[in-house]
Amino acid sequence: MTKPIIAPSILAADFANLQSEINMINKSAADWVHVDIMDGVFVPNISMGIPVTQAIKKHSTKPLDVHLMIVKPENYVEAFKQAGAEVISVHYEACAHLHRNIQQIKNLGIKAGVAINPHTPVSVLENIIADTDLVCLMSVNPGFGGQKFIEGTYNKVRQLKELIVNTGSKALIEIDGGVNQANAKALLNAGADVLVAGNFVFSAQDPKAVIQGLKNLA
Repeated sequence: MTKPIIAPSILAADFANLQSEINMINKSAADWVHVDIMDGVFVPNISMGIPVTQAIKKHSTKPLDVHLMIVKPENYVEAFKQAGAEVISVHYEACAHLHRNIQQIKNLGIKAGVAINPHTPVSVLENIIADTDLVCLMSVNPGFGGQKFIEGTYNKVRQLKELIVNTGSKALIEIDGGVNQANAKALLNAGADVLVAGNFVFSAQDPKAVIQGLKNLA
C-alpha cells in the first residue's frame, strides 16, 4: 500500500492565527491543504472565499485542494485557480452539466475532482469517472466541521474503487469528514488515497504528530 495523501482541512484551524497554522502544515508530513468553500446556499454555512484562499496560498508550501460546496461553481473556478488552487472539486449535486464543469477545470491546467454527498450513490459517476482526477466522498453531511463519521462510507469506498478499476480511471479517492485514527486505516484498506482531517488535526496537542501518524498508516 502506498502512503496516503494527507490533507488537513484549514476550516478547523484557528483563523486568528492562520499564518502560524499554515506554517505548522508546511513543517508537517501533510501533502495538501484542504480548503472548504461554502456559500450558505448549497450548504447551510458560509466559510471563506477567494481572498482567504489567496492568503493561504501566499504562505503555504503545499498544494491547495479546494472543495467548492457552492452553487454555480462554473462562475468561480477560474478565480480560485488564480487564487492558487491546484485541485478543485465540484459537487455532483450542484452541477447540471458536470462533464462541462470537469472539462472547464482541466482546461485551466489543474486537477479536477467531483464530490458526492453521503446520500448520493457511487453509480452516478459511471459516465464521468474516466474524466476525473479525484472523487471526494463526503463521510459527513457537508456544511459543518466536527461531525460524526458515517459508517456506510467504507462500503462506498469499496464500490468506488471497483468502479475506478473497471473503467481504467486514474481517479484518487478522497475521504472528507470525521476522519481520525479510529477509522483511517480501514478507509485506506478499502481503497482510499487521500484523507482530509480537520478537527482531529487542529484540536490535537501536537498536530504535526497526528499528521505523521496518519501518514504512517500505510
